[in-house]
Amino acid sequence: MGQKVNPIGFRTGVMLDWKSRWYASKKDFAELLIEDQKIRKYVHAKYKFAGIPKVEIERTRDEVKVILYAARPGVIIGRKGTEVEQLQDELQALVGRRINIKIEEVGRPELQAQLVAEDIAEQLVKRAGFRRTMKRAMEQTMEAGAKGIKIQLAGRLGGAEMARREKQISGSIPLSTLRAKIDYGIVEAKTAQGHIGIQVWINQGMFEDQADGADAQEGQTQKKPKRSYKR
Repeated sequence: MGQKVNPIGFRTGVMLDWKSRWYASKKDFAELLIEDQKIRKYVHAKYKFAGIPKVEIERTRDEVKVILYAARPGVIIGRKGTEVEQLQDELQALVGRRINIKIEEVGRPELQAQLVAEDIAEQLVKRAGFRRTMKRAMEQTMEAGAKGIKIQLAGRLGGAEMARREKQISGSIPLSTLRAKIDYGIVEAKTAQGHIGIQVWINQGMFEDQADGADAQEGQTQKKPKRSYKR
């Protein structure tokens, strides 16, 4: 099951929040979903080197709030915020709604599976050895504090005639444990020999318990005192 289920989709709605947070009627739902996809595709295509692992979208009646998580936010912001204003205008022209952009910095890019996968893809396009690239990425991620990492490459590795699949695992990757914070990223490296698929799983630890301590304490049943029997 762990190989066939997207770890993020598996935990969304249970341990993870949704990346698109809005409500729409049945007739408008498909249109707004396509708008979200257009926004994400445009942002990723324009800022390939900004290191954007995810884009969250919130909608109100008046505007669309786009939250960009970036490892290098300076690339998006630009000098005196001119790039942000330009991006805001371009997105407004793209979807025809008022856009509000918020940028959040990613603290440790080595722990973001999508960014690790993109880094591996970039190295493979530059004709780096795939085993050395995988090993270096795993070492950097484990040094950054990850509990485990799994990398899988598929395609004509090393320019071989026949496509094959290779994977390396370090540490613990409990894919079926919902409380485990597993990040997942997938990228295609467009090499001269053909496309190589790159999948990365990173175990960032465990989700913190979300139960309210006071409520949990009130909900407990009181222990009855032990009955004393007289002889």
